[in-house]
Amino acid sequence: MQPSMQKLAPFINQTHRCGTLRLAFVSAVVSLVVSFATAAAPIPLYNLYRAEDGFTNFGVSMAIVTYSVGAMVGLLVLGRLSNHLGRRLTAIGSLGLLLLGCLLLLDVHDIGTLLAGRLLMGVGTGLASSTLTSYIVDAAPARPEWLASVASSQGPMLGLTVGAIASGALVQFGLWPRDLIYLVCVGFLSVSAMLVAISPETATRTPVAWRSLLPSVSVPARVRHLLPVAAVVFPATWATGAFYQAFVPALVEDQLHTRSPLILGLVFAAYMAPSVLGAPIGGRFKSSVAQRVGMITFLAGMIGIITAINAGTLALFITATIVAGAGQGIAISGTTRGLLHGSTLADRAPIFSAIYLVCYSGATFPSLISGKLSSTFSLPQIALGYGVIALGATLFTVLGARNPHTDATGNSNCDSSSSLDDAAAFKQSERSAGKTIIRVRP
Repeated sequence: MQPSMQKLAPFINQTHRCGTLRLAFVSAVVSLVVSFATAAAPIPLYNLYRAEDGFTNFGVSMAIVTYSVGAMVGLLVLGRLSNHLGRRLTAIGSLGLLLLGCLLLLDVHDIGTLLAGRLLMGVGTGLASSTLTSYIVDAAPARPEWLASVASSQGPMLGLTVGAIASGALVQFGLWPRDLIYLVCVGFLSVSAMLVAISPETATRTPVAWRSLLPSVSVPARVRHLLPVAAVVFPATWATGAFYQAFVPALVEDQLHTRSPLILGLVFAAYMAPSVLGAPIGGRFKSSVAQRVGMITFLAGMIGIITAINAGTLALFITATIVAGAGQGIAISGTTRGLLHGSTLADRAPIFSAIYLVCYSGATFPSLISGKLSSTFSLPQIALGYGVIALGATLFTVLGARNPHTDATGNSNCDSSSSLDDAAAFKQSERSAGKTIIRVRP
């Protein structure tokens, strides 16, 4: 009897380990969705801030820019911190920053408070972007193969969708339209932090964490040939998302003739939600095919959006928004899957830092430029400018999309995409051997 129990023990331990990894996966996904839902919470409030506090289109654009700059700072300075301190502690820290941002935005009556709150949220979301997405990929089951890339790339889109709709509903129907959504976010952030706290760690802690604070972004050399297309897919799609945040509130009111915060939240969600649904479709294709199909669909949607804005047709605008969102999901998921191909545990935080740094750069600079031009050009003209960005990105993607090298293989353990112990791989990655490194010295 004793020998039989000894034979069964490894299987029992393996089953327990797989169960705890699933808990980590669920906790990371929930926390990522909640983080980006919190980031979307202020969007339906922008028209209220305009009406009651005199905020301008330029001021709201600066809020988007401030948020994106905070996210880029979080990615550049803190993006690799989870490799040293562990996924759990770093994830809880990111949720704490978002919670502080919510508390600050409970009392917005001047642009300075809005910018400060969005900056805190940006840093928190930037840290969450690299930490939680890495945590997801660490703990994701190996089957289906596309699950890790879809969950990590589309969790933000799902969060933005849920946050925009919930915020729009609470602003329109809630008892405290300026405050209730932030209180709800505080509650969900607290629950998410508790879920992460009881989940297992997937990264081995290492010393000299302060070295990771030196601004640095690195990607493995094996995916270097995928970077040019990634550098146009991510910025083009995220730039449009920033356009929806900064200008669609005013556009829905002025051009499409409705002031409903819920309608505003639904319009924004119409761009983000199909991205989540489109991502599994992209998982059925090779990454290069997914990129081409996604960007062509995205461009078709953008053409419809520009047409609807000039015609003042809400139904066409929402339909075209759904098409563009689906195309975005296919393209982003395919691009992310290619960059993650063959990645080790130690690769993932730097890869996601690089991905989101490019994404937020794409959201920041067009918003900054279009915000300054908003007093000179009309919203339909600014929308046309974003259409030109989509056209250029689509042409480049169709001509340049490539697949990852087939000789790179990833780790699979316990029906999971990673191993709990990858310290050797981490040490090797820290030596930066065989990598393309973009380093910014302070």
